[in-house]
Amino acid sequence: MDEPLGPASQRRPRGVYSFATALVLALLCVLPKSALAQDWVKTGTSLGVEKVRLAVPDFKLSSSDPQNAAFLKTFDDTLWNDLDVSGVVELVSKSFYPLQTPGQPPEVNFLAWNAPPPNAAMLAFGSLGVNAGKLTVQGWLYDVKNTQSPQVLGKQYGDAPSDAAARLMAHKFADEIIARLGGGLTGIAETQIYFVSDRSGKKEIWAMDYDGSNQHQITRLNSISLSPRISPDGSRLAFSSITKSGWEIMMYSMDLNRLVNFPRLGGTNLSPAWSGDGTKLALSASRSGAPEICVSDAAGGGLRCLTNDKGPDVSPVWNRKTNSQIAFVSGRTGLPQIYTMEADGTNQQRMTDQGYAVSPNWAPNGQFLTFAWVRKYGPGEPGASDVYLMDIASKQWVQLTHDGGRNDFPFWSPDGRHIVFQSSRSGKEEIWSMLADGSKLQQLTFTGRNTQPNWSWK
Repeated sequence: MDEPLGPASQRRPRGVYSFATALVLALLCVLPKSALAQDWVKTGTSLGVEKVRLAVPDFKLSSSDPQNAAFLKTFDDTLWNDLDVSGVVELVSKSFYPLQTPGQPPEVNFLAWNAPPPNAAMLAFGSLGVNAGKLTVQGWLYDVKNTQSPQVLGKQYGDAPSDAAARLMAHKFADEIIARLGGGLTGIAETQIYFVSDRSGKKEIWAMDYDGSNQHQITRLNSISLSPRISPDGSRLAFSSITKSGWEIMMYSMDLNRLVNFPRLGGTNLSPAWSGDGTKLALSASRSGAPEICVSDAAGGGLRCLTNDKGPDVSPVWNRKTNSQIAFVSGRTGLPQIYTMEADGTNQQRMTDQGYAVSPNWAPNGQFLTFAWVRKYGPGEPGASDVYLMDIASKQWVQLTHDGGRNDFPFWSPDGRHIVFQSSRSGKEEIWSMLADGSKLQQLTFTGRNTQPNWSWK
């Protein structure tokens, strides 16, 4: 679908860099708490790099086909939004752009872009059009400060004409740009979010593009289905659902578009979670009393429980970077708190020290946990449920949401720069996303009640 345009060696522009994760620990030692809240999160999530000033004029039409206008709007809007929420660029306002914008490299007027008022460092431009029944997009990324060797990226995409194709081409081009300007990390524009929605009358599993577009129903069980978890390779979706025998773990094949066999484990089985290598599932199982954290292979075999406490243990999640740790929620001391343990059940440690803490999720780099926390919980306490981020090594935490209804079920994007979560801030439960420092809030769902989001691994 896509092919390179221009020089074979497409370089990374000067000035694009990323900080070593180890710098976080140094910051913890020398910075005051107010500075920490601003700096160690950005550093650890790759949001602390200097943002590149990028101009993105609307693409030009390359043919006179009557379908072009609609496809161009979809492409332009999608590309702008993908870059705007990426966390790695500063988009130059279109009000500063020169009257003449380029559609091909010979049309680039470097001085018009690299000097005020746009004062851009980078320029993304190109053309779109339907020719001979095929939608074609050509796109370039230029370093307009480097007039001798400006091309950073050149791509061509082609597909059958459709709104979905125009959107996908924009996603692909945005991801290419983000990878080059964001220190090499792959962008998220082509990723998916899975979630629970009651818009069909029952709680079923749905999916959507990362930006909220293309929302579609996955399951049709006419029951209650919860806790969707897509496998690392995207081929299988594990979730829990009420069946005739109670709460069971179900498995849906994304390749076959249907349920596939998964053993009935007995008792109440909830909250499946994939290991980072896709070979194991952790879950909460109560076969003989209180729920415990158990682990099976990917097919549901060899189930063994890792916890054995008087309180319920639920909501496991793997450290996807190491596959050697599991975070979970336990009520063993009264109110639920976040714990971690080794993947064999040893070295269990309490991470939160007060209130009501649930829904842990591990950052892709293994450094952070996010979770929902009511820090002041009890009669007469004004506490709200908000999303928090904690550095595992130091147990330092930062509050990411503020004064916006009940916020719960945070989940990380595969690039570690974004978090999706459910919130009632709009009056009912909906899915929202934000950058991992709490900025760039966006509402993604609007129909029905939508909860428990899960971001694809790639």
